[in-house]
Amino acid sequence: MIRIGIMSFAHVHAQSYAACLDKIPDAQLAAIWDDKPARGRRAARENGVPFFKKLDEFLASGLQGVIVCSENAAHRAHVEAAARAGLGVLCEKPIATTLTDARAMIAACAQAKVPLGIAFPCRFATPLLETRERLRRGEIGKLLAAACTNNGQYPGGWFADPAQSGGGAVMDHTVHVADALRWITGSEFARVYCACGNKIHEGLGTDDVGSLQLEMKNGALITHVASWDRPESFPTWGDLTLDLTGSKGSLRVDAFRQKIDVYSDALGKGAWAGWGDDANLALVRDFVASIRKGRAPAATGNDGLRALEVTLAAYRSAQSGKPVAL
Repeated sequence: MIRIGIMSFAHVHAQSYAACLDKIPDAQLAAIWDDKPARGRRAARENGVPFFKKLDEFLASGLQGVIVCSENAAHRAHVEAAARAGLGVLCEKPIATTLTDARAMIAACAQAKVPLGIAFPCRFATPLLETRERLRRGEIGKLLAAACTNNGQYPGGWFADPAQSGGGAVMDHTVHVADALRWITGSEFARVYCACGNKIHEGLGTDDVGSLQLEMKNGALITHVASWDRPESFPTWGDLTLDLTGSKGSLRVDAFRQKIDVYSDALGKGAWAGWGDDANLALVRDFVASIRKGRAPAATGNDGLRALEVTLAAYRSAQSGKPVAL
């Protein structure tokens, strides 16, 4: 049995990962640590596992791996602590808020010879898996352009504090699209231009919408909209879409289209009932397998670094008003 601990319930996805571990036969959620004891104890009670107030005791509690769900700026300290303890790591995205921190995390895990995975669950969604295969078979020819979106609900809390998050909607959502495009095309990004700001939620203190124009090294021209524009009444947290134009055809992809529209008086709004993939479950299952088999996770620390490079370049572009080369 692979014993996994969760480091912090600061991130909105932490409880989802806890639920996923319950569905994996050879894994279990074995411990929780949180620098906010009240939040950590509540999560421990809800999941029926021990809570550790002291980080060193948590790391020494017989775990084989940890899922880091702390604020973005805290990722480096928590990943390095786990690596020193010899534990495999699945880290929430973005990998970090600076390239220096990201590189240090990668180096720490490499030195400790432990896997470092980054939470890019979209790699496990069947629509994107099939898109990758169709592109590689040349079904739409050479990729010329793509129009992409990753719009979501405003998550609240520390996400709007750049000191903890590293940025707003552009930070939160660009890394997903950047990773998806790198993964399905096998190409890196060459240049990025971005305009962003606080346009939706008044007085937020960070960007809640951004428009990016990017160029990949394979010549493909990309547009990407990242935002926190979805209202509370929206059926789910958001979307991830890719509208791909090739030299021989086109392909439109909605990563979350495996759902049934439900209109519920009990909920007072429309809802989506998923019938297909559980991408988070596949992500966590892959991480557990990386520990059991001693292999790299599907999305590595280097993948997290590359996606972060694009995002930080977007912010530099927004500040300067000029394109930034990568």
